[in-house]
Amino acid sequence: MNIKSSQDLVSEAIQLIETLDTIKVKSMLSNDECILIDIRDIRELWKEGTIKNSKHIPRGMLEFWLDPQSSYFKENKFDLSKKIILYCALGMRSALAAKSLVEMGFKNIAHVNGGFDALKQSGFDIIEKKKK
Repeated sequence: MNIKSSQDLVSEAIQLIETLDTIKVKSMLSNDECILIDIRDIRELWKEGTIKNSKHIPRGMLEFWLDPQSSYFKENKFDLSKKIILYCALGMRSALAAKSLVEMGFKNIAHVNGGFDALKQSGFDIIEKKKK
């Protein structure tokens, strides 16, 4: 059996999607040009916090919450006319997720190079996410 590695899938995704550095993300956020979406698992948010003013959509629900034909669709969750910028812990899951959204037909999609770790190191405000 010849299967692709997860790293192969991520490498292929990166060839097809837009990758932004944290400087560009900070500029776009300050100009209200984008929606920043944290796709990490909720347990990661409880442990490490999340970026202030970002939205949370767990990776496993992303396509379903953004698909108007899905029973899980979250209508009016945010302004889809803005660029959607995804991030995960290091940038691998967000690359795969961005590719999936592009394949669904979304046009204004990107992900953060280096993910949450890079955003945190670049001085983005981190807020605590408490268990409900």
